[in-house]
Amino acid sequence: MTIHNRILLFVVGVVFWLLGTAWYRLQGARIFESAPTRFWVNFLITPIATAVLCIGILRWLAIPQPEWASAMLLLALPGIFGEALVLARFTTVMPSMQPASAGLYAAFLFTTYGFVLAIAEIATLVSKP
Repeated sequence: MTIHNRILLFVVGVVFWLLGTAWYRLQGARIFESAPTRFWVNFLITPIATAVLCIGILRWLAIPQPEWASAMLLLALPGIFGEALVLARFTTVMPSMQPASAGLYAAFLFTTYGFVLAIAEIATLVSKP
């Protein structure tokens, strides 16, 4: 993986996190505080959609599969650190959501990041001889 790709992956990760955080700032109450069905559908779909998008980015950049784990980590780290800040100041950053929704939001995020990173790790492991 080139240094250019490493920088690009990190920058894309920052942008992805900013866009996702903005989306949940606007739509979070609707997703996390309305109907349980809406929450669980999003809880199932979002990790899968995020993984598909991230794999698409890795393929678009022609990242070799043995390097997917480190590449995906570069995509994920800005969001992981950013979400720690969001959760620490939840009511300030997500004013439309109730403080009690922070736990659901955190579970949602951890599941998504964990799923995406696990797929990348498995892809890396199975690609090595």
